[in-house]
Amino acid sequence: MELAGGRALLTGATGGLGRAIANELAAQGATVLLSGRQREALAELASSLPGGGHAVLPADLGDPGAAAALAAASIAAAGGVDVLVANAGLPGTGWLPDVSEEQIERTLRVNLEAPIILARALTPAMVERGAGALVFVASLSGKAASPRSSIYNATKFGLRGFAFGLRTDLGPRGVGVSVVSPGFVRDAGMFAKSGAATPPGIGTSSPEDIGKAVIKAIRSNRAEIVVAPPIPRALSHFATISPAISARVQSAPLGQKAAEEVSAGHAAREAAERENK
Repeated sequence: MELAGGRALLTGATGGLGRAIANELAAQGATVLLSGRQREALAELASSLPGGGHAVLPADLGDPGAAAALAAASIAAAGGVDVLVANAGLPGTGWLPDVSEEQIERTLRVNLEAPIILARALTPAMVERGAGALVFVASLSGKAASPRSSIYNATKFGLRGFAFGLRTDLGPRGVGVSVVSPGFVRDAGMFAKSGAATPPGIGTSSPEDIGKAVIKAIRSNRAEIVVAPPIPRALSHFATISPAISARVQSAPLGQKAAEEVSAGHAAREAAERENK
């Protein structure tokens, strides 16, 4: 479908990936409904986007009931939603016994439950119109598991499965369902936020690459677009074929060291955010 004149709800709008996606949506002529936790950052982003009519819908999708309330608010604000881009996410990293139940609940709620609830609320009108698009921003972590990421892996594997199942339901009704799966992204995304160094020789993509992939997914209704250089793309594909061998490779000292750096980086970031509240 074409975006010009359409209304797009974007979650996780104020992160690096979200900003790039928002700019691409607006550049294609869409009115963007921007959602995230920080009202001021959302307002700043809305004022910087090309076009007009963009709306700010603050929401903490980790709170119970927030996704349903956001869906209702987006319909009220725009009179309907033509495109959903479910981009919000939490890292959910760490040694499982050390992860609190609250962290597990929030990660599952933001990464998996909220996209499902938003899709459930917004698809009836799309089906009635016979047009619309749902794009779920997943990760190569939804194809290949890694140490200290079992909760995050679970949400991204689950998000891909949900999207592919929903695609079988909505495809015959004119509504597109796509997954965009980034690998390592420089300057944005879960890995960059941890502050850990990218593994040597793997390669990265840019936030703008993710934004362009979202537009491509909407226009072409591709089932999945992987945004990554050849090596991580190939490794993730191999992991789907032979998860046992992939797990042994990831469990080697190099994989364990990288996972510990990512987990520690996220833990420090989350602690700083709690202190600043």
